Amino acid sequence: MTEEIVIAGFGGQGVLSMGMILCYSGIIEDKEVSWMPSYGPEMRGGTANCIAILSDSKISSPIIATFDTVIALNQPSVDKFEKAVKPGGLLIYESTNVITPPTREDIDIVGIPGAAEAAKMKNTKIMNMIMLGAFLQKKPIIKFENILEGLKKVLPERYHHLLPLNEDALKRGMQLAEQVIEEA
Repeated sequence: MTEEIVIAGFGGQGVLSMGMILCYSGIIEDKEVSWMPSYGPEMRGGTANCIAILSDSKISSPIIATFDTVIALNQPSVDKFEKAVKPGGLLIYESTNVITPPTREDIDIVGIPGAAEAAKMKNTKIMNMIMLGAFLQKKPIIKFENILEGLKKVLPERYHHLLPLNEDALKRGMQLAEQVIEEA
């Protein structure tokens, strides 16, 4: 199993954290991992993306141009990375703020209203965990309990009181992705 993922959005949306959580979780499961961030000089609001690769075998290069999965949290990321999904791959996008959804017919496209759900859960900062949960529902490449362990490693200790909220957000994202599967 090798899963090559790019997560993209604006700085401040938790893009890099999502990739780190996946990679730490992969390490817990004795997988080979690679995490490569890319971001502008802005503290928040600039573009950000990261490539996360999880594999049962050695990873030849962290630099890749096509992906098994794209998780896009904004319109510019959908526009930039839709064409980078391998045929038969998965594109999950945050549908609340994306005006022009992806249109490819050779990939699985899943719109998740992560921002709207995060607002309903009264914390907009958990949108990334909702989206990560949706990804894990579609591609359960990591055990849920190991994602929680990875989250503990990435989330600064001063925010560990928010672990239950983040766990709820992951579960909500899984539910939303399951609903999309049922509707299809």
